[in-house]
Amino acid sequence: MDWLKIIHVLCVMGWMTSIFAVPRALIYWKREHATLGGFGPLGDLTIRLYRFSAGLGVIALITGLYLGWAVWSFAPWVHLKLALVALLAAHYVWTGAMVLRARRGEFRESDLFLRLFNEISVIAVIAILWVVVVKPF
Repeated sequence: MDWLKIIHVLCVMGWMTSIFAVPRALIYWKREHATLGGFGPLGDLTIRLYRFSAGLGVIALITGLYLGWAVWSFAPWVHLKLALVALLAAHYVWTGAMVLRARRGEFRESDLFLRLFNEISVIAVIAILWVVVVKPF
């Protein structure tokens, strides 16, 4: 089971890279788009990062569900962790919608919004880590 935990943690780390980096990259992509008047290398990088991490997120979710079932028998703390992960996944999907709009040249969100949006994910990850380490119930 340890190998499965290792795979889970590695995939979570890769997924988190995108969750933390893509909203910030959208800020710079928006600036690049305004300067170039079109699609540039930052847009390509942002899209590739988002796509790559989507696969890692799926693997992290599948291995996490299996671990929750096989190792921890869906203990109450696992339910809380899964609820927080679901919120983080919704955040990720919302980020994907912003990436799709940006690909069409639509940048609706302000820099401030994107910075705050980015910080929400940090708070969610801290909450998830607390639940996993402390196992409050």
